Amino acid sequence: MKQLLPLLCALALLCGCAAPPPEPEDGRLQIVAAVFPAYDFARAAAGAHGDVTLLLPPGAESHSYEPTPADILRVRNCDLFIYLGGESDAWVDTILSAIEPQGECLRMVDCVDLLEEETVEGMTGGHEDHDHSEEAHGHPGEVLGMDEHVWTSPKNAAVITRLLGETLANLDPDHAGDYRTAAEDYARELDALDGEFTAFFNGLPHKTMVFGDRFPLRYFAETYDLDYYAAFPGCGAQTEPSAATVAFLTEKVRDEDLPAVWYIEFSNHLVADSIAEAAGTSTALFHTCHNVSQADLDAGATYLSLMEGNLETLRAVMG
Repeated sequence: MKQLLPLLCALALLCGCAAPPPEPEDGRLQIVAAVFPAYDFARAAAGAHGDVTLLLPPGAESHSYEPTPADILRVRNCDLFIYLGGESDAWVDTILSAIEPQGECLRMVDCVDLLEEETVEGMTGGHEDHDHSEEAHGHPGEVLGMDEHVWTSPKNAAVITRLLGETLANLDPDHAGDYRTAAEDYARELDALDGEFTAFFNGLPHKTMVFGDRFPLRYFAETYDLDYYAAFPGCGAQTEPSAATVAFLTEKVRDEDLPAVWYIEFSNHLVADSIAEAAGTSTALFHTCHNVSQADLDAGATYLSLMEGNLETLRAVMG
């Protein structure tokens, strides 16, 4: 963690010596979410009984985010703090070790069964300390740790939403039924979306996707039994793939006659563009829902709407 964060924690502690902010007069729960998926699931479950704040600014990169003193105070004073619990929001652990939250904390990685993040054939590197070997690309099947991107499977998203409904019901028993109903309503929409993805992929003769980008979609791929290849792991710090990786992915696209090379949101997609150009195909965006742009947030984007957009793109590209 960068040197600024301990200073921010110290500032938060100094501010914490003052009287805590007054409770909202309307009695709504104060919920703080570190990342967009947690924010979206929480606002769906909370409905009219909770105010949900998103810490990660729209368009920001979670791995390099530095919280402000105001963010730290929000975490300290809220009724429920929801965060991922992985490498991409490691700054949260630094905050929680320096302050004593007054409310409950929920880690998304504790809500579902975890999978291991691993390199696949052709992938460049691993975590920041993994790419110092003489070879420029990772070894197939090498385990890099537990994969934190649990929300990318709609099945997991539904599980997390239902658990949030129960958590809010326990925090505010007077409105317990409302939380459970709202969470269940959204979870059922996610279940329906899962069914649509399942039907789509079951109808394909070949289910291979190549990403000229990071690949934070292990849970999505596992849920729908996809074969995938990518330039980097989900939490890889690299931005330049090895020549061997580019050559391998290009040949994979050619050999399997794939209709597109995929990239993820907020990527410059230069690697995907390069592979697609060499292979004579096009590129396409797959939104991981890790974060959204300000325009998307203002337009009311949800996890559900973004994933429905992914399904539409998949149908257009692969269907």
